[in-house]
Amino acid sequence: QVQLAESGGGSVQAGGSLRLSCAASGDTYKGYCRRWFRQAPGKEREGVATIDTDGTTSYADSVKGRFTISQDNAKNTLYLQMNSLKPEDTAMYYCAALFVGAGYCPSWESGMDYWGKGTLVTISS
Repeated sequence: QVQLAESGGGSVQAGGSLRLSCAASGDTYKGYCRRWFRQAPGKEREGVATIDTDGTTSYADSVKGRFTISQDNAKNTLYLQMNSLKPEDTAMYYCAALFVGAGYCPSWESGMDYWGKGTLVTISS
């Protein structure tokens, strides 16, 4: 079992920055595909960023060049650095993990094993 807890959300003006954290506890965090998702009011949940088991990162087109996903394995913590924030980035942000062992992250549409409870990000214009 892996428990995930997000932090770092808040309210900032457009153009500002936030860094989200996702602390993992429980089983070892190795062999997991790790992702950030977000869900805006009235919209479906969407994948934002992925960090694969080999450290490869990928991003949704809407955040490329502005968001950076990273991890600190010693701290079992996943991060999402968000720069140049826009009002359309307003959403609840969730971290999630999927055990893939020696494999790699599947498609964005694949289910995840573990989810955090989310942290709210609000961007004002």
